[in-house]
Amino acid sequence: MSDRYDDKPFLRYVDAWVLDAIGHLDEPTRAYCVAMEPTLRQSLGLTGSWTAMVATQMKFPPELAAQIRKIWADGKGKFEAANGRPADPAQFAMTFIDRNFGRS
Repeated sequence: MSDRYDDKPFLRYVDAWVLDAIGHLDEPTRAYCVAMEPTLRQSLGLTGSWTAMVATQMKFPPELAAQIRKIWADGKGKFEAANGRPADPAQFAMTFIDRNFGRS
């Protein structure tokens, strides 16, 4: 089974961006993303924080983070009621990106 990020290393940052938007980005991943900012700046030719670079590279509109938070908040309870288990923020992030941006 291939890893989600094989041949698509930037996808890791996109998933992390969604997790950050919904308040579920773990500290080790956040630290990694911050540490990689100079590399992202060099490879993408952009400036700013890793979140700003991801948003620019993906052409995310400014209101997207708030929209994602609303989708997460609205859908979390419905998912848990229907499935009898807690919603998984990481799975939500991956599914959101795959459905809306075709595994960028």
